[in-house]
Amino acid sequence: MVFLAAVVSGAIVRLVYQCIRCFRRIVRHTLAAIGAEDLIFWLGSAVYLFVQIYHTSDGSIRWYFVLGVVLGVAFMWVFLDREEKLFKKIYGRKQESYRQGLDKKEEKS
Repeated sequence: MVFLAAVVSGAIVRLVYQCIRCFRRIVRHTLAAIGAEDLIFWLGSAVYLFVQIYHTSDGSIRWYFVLGVVLGVAFMWVFLDREEKLFKKIYGRKQESYRQGLDKKEEKS
């Protein structure tokens, strides 16, 4: 159960960072703002993982907890990468069919 909690913790950390990356794509940031966001993220991640270690193994850092966090991050990274590729593939098809529809309307005019 501790290993599973570590995997979930790692996945949550990666998911939060992905949300920050999406926010950066939507809103332009200066380098100082990006640095501040990263600092806050890493401090928050450190506190979150410390609390998870404290609750699951009474504060002892176990190798399987560290391995679980790394695997959770890796699994979430692969999942988000595949999801992003699928989204781009679907969005690209819809955009292509939309362009074809516009081209047909222009030819009729």
